Amino acid sequence: MTTHMPPTLAAPTFPSRTQQIIDTLRQNGQLKHLQTIEGPMDATVRIKGYGEVACFCSNNYLGLANHPEVVEAGIAGLRRYGAGTASVRFICGTFECHHTLEARIAEFYGVEASYTFTSCWNANEAIFPTLCEPGDIIISDELNHASIIDGIRLAAVIKKGLLKTVYRHNNIDSLRTKLVEARANPEMTGTIWVVTDGVFSMEGDIADLPAMRKLCDAFGAYLVVDDSHGTGVMGRTGRGTHEHQGLAGTQIDYITGTLGKALGGGAGGYIAGSRRAIDLLLQRGRPTLFSNALPCTIACSAEKAIEVLMREPQRVAKLRANVDAARAGIRESGFEVLESPTAICPIIVHDTAKAIAMSKRLLELGVFAIGFGFPVVAEGHARLRVQISAAHEANHIKQLVDGLKILRGEFA
Repeated sequence: MTTHMPPTLAAPTFPSRTQQIIDTLRQNGQLKHLQTIEGPMDATVRIKGYGEVACFCSNNYLGLANHPEVVEAGIAGLRRYGAGTASVRFICGTFECHHTLEARIAEFYGVEASYTFTSCWNANEAIFPTLCEPGDIIISDELNHASIIDGIRLAAVIKKGLLKTVYRHNNIDSLRTKLVEARANPEMTGTIWVVTDGVFSMEGDIADLPAMRKLCDAFGAYLVVDDSHGTGVMGRTGRGTHEHQGLAGTQIDYITGTLGKALGGGAGGYIAGSRRAIDLLLQRGRPTLFSNALPCTIACSAEKAIEVLMREPQRVAKLRANVDAARAGIRESGFEVLESPTAICPIIVHDTAKAIAMSKRLLELGVFAIGFGFPVVAEGHARLRVQISAAHEANHIKQLVDGLKILRGEFA
């Protein structure tokens, strides 16, 4: 009996090159290690091998991931609707809780409609290939989230003739130049789409949405904002970056966001905007046509999280106070932190291996904060990313600052 063997030339290529990459990362001190959490996400977490530590790397900005009402809503949803949807939305995967959640999201932003996905990555994969057509152009901030970048790349492949370009990060003059070029481009025969993060996840800075809205109006462009790190964090009531800057939800044409950060931390994403666009996404959005619906237990817990936020805006005020205290403490420890009103506090250390080593040392000191390097950020821009939560108390922030002071002495 003859045994089928893979091609002799191809067989060793993948295993050897994969091992080489991993070995190089290990030798350079850049290999990532997964930490195992043995309990719920909160201001402190229990990590296997380290015990109870103060958590400063979670997206649990409002402390709702372990909120009793949010947890119970998820459990109730599990009991009522079962473990899974077992279908895509248009077949038999739309449950009552999906409509309830989507109505709540639309109410939260003050827009006509919303539609949910299993992640914001899926939402960003859906919006551009579905709403854009050949002859349109997408103008994107150069530091937008990877899900936006990949969604745009996918759209350009699916819709041949769809144009795309980038403008310099958070640079209104650069955006204006791209808009002028788009209007002058004879290949641009359709719609201009301008897309940005509201809060940039690695830098912690925010887009100038009022200036962008003004430019979009002047050039007849649509404005799309992924506010995954701004929702629940920015603005007096946590509506997001647009509220922080004095805009209404209706002044952003389309908002994409996540249910996996401030809004309960479970999973899931959404697109909020006009009813017409939501109807088209339902009919043509590939991530919803070919992938299961958001699990009902997550839909129920997320809807409850939004309800709690709308009822308790003081959570946002506490988060703001914690951010101010943490930023002051980081500076007191001797580190510089990128200036921002957001809950993301990046400490730039430049070298990836150094960032990872500092993160490991912090964990030994009882503080959980992650070092980021290439390919998450550009080469030479490695950092410790400290994230603040409304769940943190003064003692947690003191623990962070004390740990950073020790780091300052050891990694000077």
